[in-house]
Amino acid sequence: MPAIVSSCASYLVFATITHLGIAPTWHFPQYHLENIDDFALAIVFGIVGAAAGWVFIGIFRGCHYLFNRIPGPIYLHTTLAGLGLGILVTLLPLTRYFGDEQLDVVVNHSFPAVFLLALAFGKMAAISVTVTGGWRGGFIIPLFFIGACLGKATAALIPGLNPTLVMICTMAAINAAVTRTPISTTLLLSKLTNFSPLTPILFASLMGFFLAPKVPLITSQLKLQQEETSHLPNEVCDP
Repeated sequence: MPAIVSSCASYLVFATITHLGIAPTWHFPQYHLENIDDFALAIVFGIVGAAAGWVFIGIFRGCHYLFNRIPGPIYLHTTLAGLGLGILVTLLPLTRYFGDEQLDVVVNHSFPAVFLLALAFGKMAAISVTVTGGWRGGFIIPLFFIGACLGKATAALIPGLNPTLVMICTMAAINAAVTRTPISTTLLLSKLTNFSPLTPILFASLMGFFLAPKVPLITSQLKLQQEETSHLPNEVCDP
């Protein structure tokens, strides 16, 4: 609760100073919750997003292993990572940057499903190479980008689905699976997309959270888990 109150206060101060207002960041097509089946669909696409989270974590750890196997100073790693990123963005320009403006392009333009899937995997590789190669980078917005690509590809492959619902549920689930933050993911996506029904986002986020790998990806969460485990009785710690 203190974190929620302080973040809301800082957001209002920021919006007032910058005159940006409180409009959504991404402009998704309008969605209205009219069918109870949408809750079941949110769970299904939450599973899809969680599976994508597993794939991303696998790619990330694979890149981390490869860079750790390369001897030499950090600038050698960053040079190799920069070369890899340059090749990747030449093939898939929409994988550049952290994905904020590019996500709007994905949402509001029509692309083949195969291209969207390639974008999703390309972005997974881009963020993995960036972070493990020694460059600065984050997860949240790139994960939302990946989820939007996967969701829109799924909606294109299965006629009759609401693209907005599919994209936002997949975005929520993959972010919750990787970062283990289902509540903040729900609130953040609701604000960024102006998606007013919280329940489908929350269902998808919880699916991503509960189906996340047992070992966290984020270092601080892993250390916290290890500290908590070390305080358990031996009979609980032993496998």
